[in-house]
Amino acid sequence: MTDTHHCPALLISAPASGQGKTTLVAALARYHRQQGRRVRVFKTGPDFLDPKIHQQASGHPVYQLDTWLVGEAQCRQLLYEAAASADLILVEGVMGLFDGTPSSADLALSFGLPVAAVIDARAMAQTFGAIATGLAGYRPELQFAGVVANRVASEHHQNMLRDSLPAHIPWLGAVPRSDQIELPERHLGLHQPDSISGFDNRLDAAAELIAATPLAQLPAAVPFTPAPAATATDKLLQGQRIAVARDAAFSFVYPANLQLLQQLGAELVDFSPLSDPELPPCDSLYLPGGYPELELDPLADNSAMHASIQQHHARGKPIVAECGGMLYLLQALTASDGRCRQMVGLIPAAAAMQPKLAGLGSQAVQFAAGELRGHTFHYSAFNTAPPMTLHAVRHPYGTQGEGVYQQAGLTASYLHWYLPSNPPLAAALFQGEAQ
Repeated sequence: MTDTHHCPALLISAPASGQGKTTLVAALARYHRQQGRRVRVFKTGPDFLDPKIHQQASGHPVYQLDTWLVGEAQCRQLLYEAAASADLILVEGVMGLFDGTPSSADLALSFGLPVAAVIDARAMAQTFGAIATGLAGYRPELQFAGVVANRVASEHHQNMLRDSLPAHIPWLGAVPRSDQIELPERHLGLHQPDSISGFDNRLDAAAELIAATPLAQLPAAVPFTPAPAATATDKLLQGQRIAVARDAAFSFVYPANLQLLQQLGAELVDFSPLSDPELPPCDSLYLPGGYPELELDPLADNSAMHASIQQHHARGKPIVAECGGMLYLLQALTASDGRCRQMVGLIPAAAAMQPKLAGLGSQAVQFAAGELRGHTFHYSAFNTAPPMTLHAVRHPYGTQGEGVYQQAGLTASYLHWYLPSNPPLAAALFQGEAQ
C-alpha cells in the first residue's frame, strides 16, 4: 500500500508577471503562521528573491518546484516530505499560469494542486470576469479554485469585479491598493527582505488585509505520495571543506544546492568577500550569484581577499563561480553608473552592466560525465568574452546558450547550477574534475 500524506495545498498563479503573486503568497503564509500553523512554501521555476521573502513570511526554507530543472520525482518527494509535517502548502507560480515549458499549470496537474489566480484589477472592471473565465477554462482539467482581485480601488470597484464573474468561478476576495504592502523592485526583481524598510510590518499588514477574504480559509487537503526510492547519495565529498561566499554581494544560492553538498559529505563554511581579509581554510570555493555590481567598491577595495583567492587558484584548488560569482573573478566590472573597478582577475575578460536584460531562461550543459541543469538571468554582458570550454543548450529550444569557462579547477559561467540535477557531476565540479 502506498504511503500517502494529506495536506491542504494551493498554487497561486496569475495571468502574467507583476500581478502580485509574491505579495499574496507571503501574506497567506504570514497569516496562517500567525494562526499557529506550520506553513511550507515552494516557488515554481528558478528564482532566488521570491523564496527569500517567503522564507521570512513562513519561517521555513523555500525550495524550487520545476519538473524540468528539479525533475518530477524530486518535486514529488519534496511535496511529500513537506506534507508529512505541514498544516498548509503554498506554491507560488511563475509568470502567467500557462507560460513556460513546463508551466505552473503543468506543475499543478502533475501533483493535483488546486489553482487560485490573482488578477491585478487596476484600470479594469467587467473584463476581470473575462480574464478569469479564460484562466479557468483554457485547460478544463485543472482544479480551478477561484480568483482574487488585487489592487482594488474601492468597495464599488470590488463589487463590479465580483459581479463580473460567472457563477462557476469562486470569488476569493479582494486586496485593496496599499503602499503599506507593496514590495519594491530593482533590476533583478524584488529587493531582498533585509534591505526593505519595515519588511515584517509590510508582511503583517498584508496578512491583516487577507485575513477576512475567502482566500484565507484553509483549502482542501491534497494527497501527496512519495517518489520511487532514489539511489543513495554516495559521500563523494567526504572530508572536503567548501568555503561558500554569503553576504550582500553573493546570496543567490539554492538551499537544495547547499543541502546536496552536505549530503555528499562536504563541510560548508560561510565567508564574506566584502569584509573578510582571506578565505577560511578550505579545499574548494563556491561563489554563487548575487549583486556584485551594487557592492562594487568594497569588493574592489578588499585586495587582501583578491590575493587569497588568487593563491587558492594557484594551488590548483577548485572554484565554482555562478553569474555574479563569475563577475567577481573577472579582470574588471563596470557598474550601471559607469564606474569601472578591478576584480580578482582570474578570468581574462571584463563585463559591464547593461540597461536591458542580457540573459534569461533554463539551460543545460553536457559535460563528459553527464548533464547538469540550471538557469540564467543577468543584466551584465562581457566586453569581450573569455574562451569557453563548453556551451549550454537552451531549454526547450535546443539553441546555444551560455558559455562555461574552465581553467585549472575553475569552472565559471553565467549559469546558476541546480546541483541536485546530477549529484555525481556536482561533486566532480567541487573536486575540479568536471570536464
